[in-house]
Amino acid sequence: MMGPPVPLGRGERGAGSVLALAVVAVTVTVTLAAVGVTGAWGASRKAAVAADAAALAAADAAVGRTAAEPCGLAETVARANGATVTDCVLAGVVVRVEVAVPYHGWEASASARAGPPGSR
Repeated sequence: MMGPPVPLGRGERGAGSVLALAVVAVTVTVTLAAVGVTGAWGASRKAAVAADAAALAAADAAVGRTAAEPCGLAETVARANGATVTDCVLAGVVVRVEVAVPYHGWEASASARAGPPGSR
């Protein structure tokens, strides 16, 4: 048989508030970390898209489909996609472009290579 309930001591008062505060702090920390990681992933994807588009545009210019300088066109296309070209190498009709996208003091970068079918 159980005895009468024992009243809580003075040292137990407020323990639930401390626990609730800890849960809120952990939730906020995890949420902020998730937002940061998601944003970095988004910047990485943005850099990859910008590099692909810039390399394809530059390759079109390299084979004469447009009357523009290949690396200059790559810079224009990258800028339109929110990136800056950090390197552009033209080897015949094959173009390799590297771009960077800023993200909260960091830089997401990507590179792409493009040229006509069968080119290496």
